[in-house]
Amino acid sequence: MFQEALPLWPSGLAESMNVTCGIKARFMSDRQSPALVRVTASSRYRVFVNGLFCGHGPATGPHGYYRVDEWNLAPYLSSGENHVAIETAGYNVNSFYVLDQPSFVQAEIEQGGRIEAATGSEGHPFDVFVLPERVRRVQRYSFQRAFIEAYEFTPGVHDWRSSEALPAAPAPWELQAEKQLLPRRVGYPRFEVALPTDILATGNFAVSDSPAPPWRDRSLTGVGPAFKGYRVEELALLPTDEIGKLAMTGWSRETKRYEGQSLPLQAGEAALFAFGRNLTGFVGLEWTVSEKSRIALTFDEILTEDGDVDHLRLDVANVIYASCEPGTYSLESLEPYTLQYLKVLVLEGGCLITGSSIREYANPYADRGLFASSDDTLNAVFEAARESFRQNAVDVFMDCPSRERAGWLCDSFFTARVEADLTGDSIIERNFFENYLLPDSFAFLPEGMIPMCYPADHNDGVFIPNWALWFVLQLEEFRDRGGDEATIAALRPRVDALFRYFAGFRNEFGLLENLESWVFIEWSKANEFISGINYPTNMLYAAALAAAGRIYGEEAYAEEAAAVKQTVREHSFDGTFFVDQAIEDEQGEIEITDHRTEVCQYYAAYFGIADAEELPAWFESLMRDFSPSRNADEPYVADIRDVHPANAFVGYYLRMELLSRHGPSAQLLEEIKAFFGKMAFRTGTLWEHNGTQASCNHGFASHVVRALYRDALGIQSLNRDQGTLDVVFTDNGLTSCSGMMPTPVGDIALSWRVENDTIYYRLKVPPTMAVSVENRSGKQLVGEE
Repeated sequence: MFQEALPLWPSGLAESMNVTCGIKARFMSDRQSPALVRVTASSRYRVFVNGLFCGHGPATGPHGYYRVDEWNLAPYLSSGENHVAIETAGYNVNSFYVLDQPSFVQAEIEQGGRIEAATGSEGHPFDVFVLPERVRRVQRYSFQRAFIEAYEFTPGVHDWRSSEALPAAPAPWELQAEKQLLPRRVGYPRFEVALPTDILATGNFAVSDSPAPPWRDRSLTGVGPAFKGYRVEELALLPTDEIGKLAMTGWSRETKRYEGQSLPLQAGEAALFAFGRNLTGFVGLEWTVSEKSRIALTFDEILTEDGDVDHLRLDVANVIYASCEPGTYSLESLEPYTLQYLKVLVLEGGCLITGSSIREYANPYADRGLFASSDDTLNAVFEAARESFRQNAVDVFMDCPSRERAGWLCDSFFTARVEADLTGDSIIERNFFENYLLPDSFAFLPEGMIPMCYPADHNDGVFIPNWALWFVLQLEEFRDRGGDEATIAALRPRVDALFRYFAGFRNEFGLLENLESWVFIEWSKANEFISGINYPTNMLYAAALAAAGRIYGEEAYAEEAAAVKQTVREHSFDGTFFVDQAIEDEQGEIEITDHRTEVCQYYAAYFGIADAEELPAWFESLMRDFSPSRNADEPYVADIRDVHPANAFVGYYLRMELLSRHGPSAQLLEEIKAFFGKMAFRTGTLWEHNGTQASCNHGFASHVVRALYRDALGIQSLNRDQGTLDVVFTDNGLTSCSGMMPTPVGDIALSWRVENDTIYYRLKVPPTMAVSVENRSGKQLVGEE
């Protein structure tokens, strides 16, 4: 992929923590010849051309492999001499976001087919520096991510990006081991810059008379052999301790529309900016200081009840810190963060803020799908789902773009559907499976097990066996979406090894018992009933076996799946509901408990353990008695007071699928509005839970897009592999709806409106697509040209 470039890093620092390297090249351009910079790195890099931001990467790859990006330089070039500057942060710590691998950068500039500069080249090299402004010995941002950003700025600190200036003395460098390279494949973000909508408030702060105890998250206290970082006593500064001692002494709550106006702040003063909705990207601030000053930027997705920013709400250090000598500065974070509100505190000195921004880091194709209905809340939910997807699906399916930026299984099962629905393709999903395919093995995990999230480091040996089963379910859907057959076939040994692992936990009934590590059903009471025989896990196990049988034509898997399903059905159903757990008593006998959860019922229905025909009363209770806003004191069918409520994930997402599958679409849309509406209007994104105690921007929540396309618009199913489309009209309570869904062979456009007892609709599809239209609405159906 590279013609000349070789991987390099400043000498002796390839395995040092939190080193930021700068490389720079100058070349002459006539602006007529096409030019690009080709680059990859460990851990993260960003490119500037003549001082202008050009790109950030690399795209995520598995252990031992690195994806190569190619950035078009043409929009940034001028005739004559041009400057390309690349900053790379090498973290060398284990995390769920970037891998603990030796630091390097590998880059080359190509213009008109010739190489103008290349790392490691003798004839036209890059200059190499260790950038001095980033403070190395700082705290981790979170347990799941690497370090916070803290800087010591001096005048002209960034001049080297656009001039002959040098940021530091050139550093000796050494070549690194040859790297295994992969194509980026996924799309390049557009990096749109968003400005604040408002200055919500300004205020004063001082050291509190009764400060809270210092924040000591596991990202601070857990540093050791299995969790790399700097111990508290090794830190050069600890911004969360300093900020934790402060308290606001007064606010001026006069909201002002942000129009780029300057804002002077002195020591002990703060300003609060609002961006209108949750955004993910690189936080920017421009300011001037006339004396030595220190500032801190804190941020979050929501405000506290008293209208402030809690930068520790997510158990993360949402802080960017800078000390600066007199001068003018422009800071843009190297790492992406998620926020709706930005608070600037002047800890020392004073400053004149002249600009604030977020450079978005998001999926570039999420706007291809369209949806609009007669219900404003559903429209807002769709847009919030789109935002949640685009911010959580840059190059891997993430759980959240804030705390973790981690590619979790199970989450990915749901988000992968949305990629296909909104973008018309499954490119990220292909990379996702390739990441799991390529490593020879996964360190710290038992043989056969796959990581619960990846690419990630799991030094503590923790894994979720259930999530490995969702991997198999997603693999089958990837195939049905027209996924890469070579990747699916190559994953067969990994799938077989996974089931060999599970075979070691099958008991005399053929059920999984006493699984290792973190058995996870969902964040609810169900996770307290996981020891012994956990029936929801076995329901999922049966579904994964059946999926593997269909993918690979393996009859043995299908037979095992049928046997597990039958045994679970016989053991778990107590006559009214399915029970979650059985345990072995002191005599070695299996005792079925009376623990029953709502989510267990959803597992049973979704994975076909029982259905409405077999158990009509149970199923009617499931549809009518339960919901995110259930009233256990007034059941329709059965007493559900001792059936513990479900949580958002995966319980209510399975519920949405079941409501769709069995017809009450109007009920489903009402439940969607009740559950997601408040999220859409408060943050413009969808949340991890029903409340704000965790992430307010979660990738799996975008799955509601699937429900709105299917149950509001009427695109019941689309098989991209076979080129078939099923459209079903139901009585869903809407008076009109329209939408567009992209596909690899063209767009599907559907619109309809209700007039009296007639539905008038228009449908346009690619010419190669076979279409079935079904009317279940009870109204007359009329197609229009």
